[in-house]
Amino acid sequence: MEDYNTAMKRLMRSPYEYHHDLGMNYTLIRDELIVGSQPQKPEDIDHLKKEENVAYILNLQQDKDIEYWGIHLESIVKRCKELGIRHMRRPAKDFDPLSLRSQLPKAVSSLEWAVSEGKGRVYVHCTAGLGRAPAVSIAYMYWFCDVNLNTAYDTLVSKRQCGPSKGAIRGATYDLAKNDPWKEPFENLPENAFEDIADWERKLIQERIRALRGT
Repeated sequence: MEDYNTAMKRLMRSPYEYHHDLGMNYTLIRDELIVGSQPQKPEDIDHLKKEENVAYILNLQQDKDIEYWGIHLESIVKRCKELGIRHMRRPAKDFDPLSLRSQLPKAVSSLEWAVSEGKGRVYVHCTAGLGRAPAVSIAYMYWFCDVNLNTAYDTLVSKRQCGPSKGAIRGATYDLAKNDPWKEPFENLPENAFEDIADWERKLIQERIRALRGT
């Protein structure tokens, strides 16, 4: 765990730590959305269903993350099926903004679909619930809840202390809104570029996100 937290501090540039020994932890961000750490055992699924009315779980971990922490994913997925919870996976590499940037659209597509189904809350998690899961949730709020990136970011981190990559979200926003093949490369843009978008860009992003359903 010390190695994991050292990597987190170095690559996320944040002081936050993951305490696996304390079990699952989570935060209600919006009425339909919970962000948290990885469920560690089937009993965690029972808790999410009974206490939080969770109907969907979006897991952003890679296989190697799950194996590293000794999580028996099969038993967790089995319990989800038994309780009628839809378990979804959209893996992204931990501590890697470029991987996160590339995976954000598909992850947000799954999240937005689950929210639109309206059968219960969506639990979004990575390993610690401090990087990938918050980033996906912030991107969802930015692209679908009619707020700019800073408002979405501040809303989440004011409720759950974490350090998700704002640059990855900006980059994914650029990728989705890019209509002109001659547009300036994202890497050449100022640091605040794509922290807000025009109405037509948001509509385009929403259309492209929804088109990813089922992929």
